Amino acid sequence: MSTGFIPTGLIAILRGLTPDDAVAIGQAVADAGIGILEVPLNSPDPCRSISLLRKALPGCLVGAGTVLTTAQVREAHAAGAQLVVSPNTDVNVIAETVRRGLRSYPGAATPSEAFAALSAGARAVKVFPAVQVGPAAMKAWTDVLPAWAELIPVGGIDAGSFPAWTAAGATGFGVGSALYLAGRSPADVANRARAIESAWEQARTSLTRGDRP
Repeated sequence: MSTGFIPTGLIAILRGLTPDDAVAIGQAVADAGIGILEVPLNSPDPCRSISLLRKALPGCLVGAGTVLTTAQVREAHAAGAQLVVSPNTDVNVIAETVRRGLRSYPGAATPSEAFAALSAGARAVKVFPAVQVGPAAMKAWTDVLPAWAELIPVGGIDAGSFPAWTAAGATGFGVGSALYLAGRSPADVANRARAIESAWEQARTSLTRGDRP
């Protein structure tokens, strides 16, 4: 890879996060070195949590997940979200995300969906569900997708699976239940985050995707 390429890396998926816990959990994750936080919109009062995280952690990127409509994109943007993550490929959601200057991570489970996402303006694709696609199939995607397109596996991902995916071309991961479940203490989340970040630092040495133009 050329030295100008900066991969997305880890996205901490904080599904079920409440505003009361947002800052403590976000700080625990950030202190471990994970700088991208996603609050899925099916969490309690997610836009409030996004706003709190943006204010408390200005050095992190904070985004909304499980975004399904253009109206939700606008709500997330108003709350301060810097990225939008979806489980599906909706070209209208992608276009609205890009129009508002946010990073777009639409979900795709096939090469056709991935191409549609990139054509709509996304620069990265959330490979979802990763357990269904598998590293071997995603590796085949890299033979036909543009070299600059990032592939971010999500769904059933834990630290032990990083090497196989990065060898296949993944440039980051969305990590959910292996990191955070509602009710976990900040100390527990911090320990998990440190282990996950350490595993990523080791696995990223095998990144194979090309540079963005």
